[in-house]
Amino acid sequence: MDSSLKRVVIGTLVFCATLVVAVFGYILAGWPWMDAIYMVVITVFGVGYGEVHPITSPLLRIFTICVIIAGTTSAVYVVGAFIQMVTEGEIEKAIGVRRMNQDIESLRKHVIVCGFGRLGQVLSRQLSQSKLLFVVIDHDMERVAMAESFGYLVKFGNATDETTLTEVGIHKAKVLATVLPDDATNVYITLTARELNPSLRIIARGELPSTEKKLKLAGADQVVLPASISAQRMAYMITHPVTLDFLNQDDGRQTLNELLSQVDIQADEIVIVPDSPIIGATVGDIEVRGKGTFIVVALRRSDGNTIIHPEQSLVLEGGDIVIVMGHRGDIPRLVQKYVKSSRLRYRGSRMDIS
Repeated sequence: MDSSLKRVVIGTLVFCATLVVAVFGYILAGWPWMDAIYMVVITVFGVGYGEVHPITSPLLRIFTICVIIAGTTSAVYVVGAFIQMVTEGEIEKAIGVRRMNQDIESLRKHVIVCGFGRLGQVLSRQLSQSKLLFVVIDHDMERVAMAESFGYLVKFGNATDETTLTEVGIHKAKVLATVLPDDATNVYITLTARELNPSLRIIARGELPSTEKKLKLAGADQVVLPASISAQRMAYMITHPVTLDFLNQDDGRQTLNELLSQVDIQADEIVIVPDSPIIGATVGDIEVRGKGTFIVVALRRSDGNTIIHPEQSLVLEGGDIVIVMGHRGDIPRLVQKYVKSSRLRYRGSRMDIS
């Protein structure tokens, strides 16, 4: 129990005990119980009314003096402890807000989560588990308090306000995720964020499929439609129940990773730098040269657009990143054979072709 709260409790108990003892004291002196209660009230609270009955006995006068001292002292003690408790709480709250603002100001390359509703809570939990730096914005005090209880950095305010976005370091952030349930608000936040930080990666939530285009026009890099994703997952549950059950288990995912490792399979990225000789080739050209040792699973354009399962006729451009899956070591040999005199810099599972 806090010291200030403990003082309030002790003072209240002493005050109540004083009132009870005083009432019984006057009753023992021969006063009616109503007169005794009335006398105690006007005495302790210093109303200043006259005595109910003449107090001529020295012992009764001493008793009345003790009632006045004990009652007044305990009442002042309770009030002082209560004021201290309120003051300490406000001071601690102010210190906590200041400390949190300092932590937010120190953020670099962080994620801004706009909205702490159901999706915002799930997203924040995943970011926390991934040890990523992030800050939450919400205008609902209950949700702000909930985020604080989880230990998240949180800012009370409206995410559509430029001042609020600036205070959470939007100019230093790398990603903004707006997950509010209102499409119009998400569009406005996207517009504001894009204006404040043109290089920011923006992921926006959309409730209606028609909103996706508007969010893209507003500056969103990626749009997530929860309803569409949920429907696709439900369909996959129906069509592939066994596979989904296997992959949903922790040991299932671990077993799959172990199987890929045992057969010496890995995913690699081929970064095609400008002026590379491989520019102009197609996805099919690369796979043919690989003679079945790997497959192209995705292609990310220089503008950030990702193409899953690209067509064989898709032409490669400078700045593209080709994501392939195959046996370890086959891809460097393939590129050396295909590019011949070009320079190849291989860094782990990432290669730059120049």
